Amino acid sequence: MVNAAGKFGPYNQPGPAPTTSVIGVGHARASLGGQSGSDLVRSRIALRIRLRSVQPGDRLPDAGVLAEELGVGEITVRRALEGMCQDGLLDRRRGRAGGTFVAQGWDTVVALMHDAEEASSLDAFHLLLECGLVAHGAGEVPAERLDGLRVLVEETARTDDPARLAELETRFHLDLAEALGGPGIREFAADLLGRLCLLLPAPQPEVVRAQNGCHAELLTELGRGATDPAVQAVKAHQRSRHR
Repeated sequence: MVNAAGKFGPYNQPGPAPTTSVIGVGHARASLGGQSGSDLVRSRIALRIRLRSVQPGDRLPDAGVLAEELGVGEITVRRALEGMCQDGLLDRRRGRAGGTFVAQGWDTVVALMHDAEEASSLDAFHLLLECGLVAHGAGEVPAERLDGLRVLVEETARTDDPARLAELETRFHLDLAEALGGPGIREFAADLLGRLCLLLPAPQPEVVRAQNGCHAELLTELGRGATDPAVQAVKAHQRSRHR
């Protein structure tokens, strides 16, 4: 099943949600099973902030624009934005220069919302997804399809800015999902990663650097068509997060 997806930010791709439950919202927007339209709005805003398409203090597009981009109803978007304002993630301002803005204390609020149990469950599901993609694609991925991922690995190795490191880490996993599974799988990974952005603070630089070593190893093994070592690199990436 292939659904029409929204065009929110840099992960503007349509595609299927490989779950037993596909939720159609608005114009048949696919998302994770169990994720409501309001949850989708929250997670995609969080992902957009992690990717630095918008930053604390920036004004978000109007509800109608977000509804069209995400493929959900405008009322759903308004309710989600209101909930995020109540949580302290967003600020609502009135007047000619008003609108909905990313709260300056976004990172602080996200840290307070930490949910270890749900984050662990989603992280395990993301690991399963990537292991499956790697096992399915190893030996069949054209070398040029990995070139963009290699560029991300190299840029991560040269970067010192913590926000940029967190952004590059997330971009790697979005691009990996597309390289191995296509645009629809990228969209599904965006749902997962967006939810994790709301449950966990951005990773520390030393963690990202350790993970980037796993990224490099993964690409080497994928290039060789070595399935088992590639899967082990994905598992090592997850372990590095918890050390």
